[in-house]
Amino acid sequence: FTVDDFTVDDFTVDEQAGTVTCPNDITRPISRTRVATFGALCRACSLRAQCTTSKTGRKIVLHPRDDLLRQARRDWADKPELRESYRTFRPNVERVISQIASRGGRRLKLRYLGTGKNNAWLKRRTAALNLRNLIGRGLTHTAGAWTLAT
Repeated sequence: FTVDDFTVDDFTVDEQAGTVTCPNDITRPISRTRVATFGALCRACSLRAQCTTSKTGRKIVLHPRDDLLRQARRDWADKPELRESYRTFRPNVERVISQIASRGGRRLKLRYLGTGKNNAWLKRRTAALNLRNLIGRGLTHTAGAWTLAT
């Protein structure tokens, strides 16, 4: 670890009370902008070296959906099947995004002014790429019907 051994997950957030408690049991209120500032209280803290190098003390900035993010990080650490699933599907998803956003290795630029025309272009491009991928996997049109090889 670096100097910052404590992560945001080591701090206890109590949304009901509107407070954040640090690993040394110091509690601070959450501001209207979702920030808990420990400031001068960090000066005499015995855990300061593990917490922050900031001269003004530790500051925790909370995301509006902090509870969901904390749960997701806990699930990621506790459930290896999530990591395996991610490794399985991530390359495919990234390949599709790359196909949509580039042609021949060059990044595509939007052609039209306005979101309506660009949205229509994106839908057509996505449909064409999906059709190309399905044909590559064995989609054929025979006797008036589409069939996918299994």
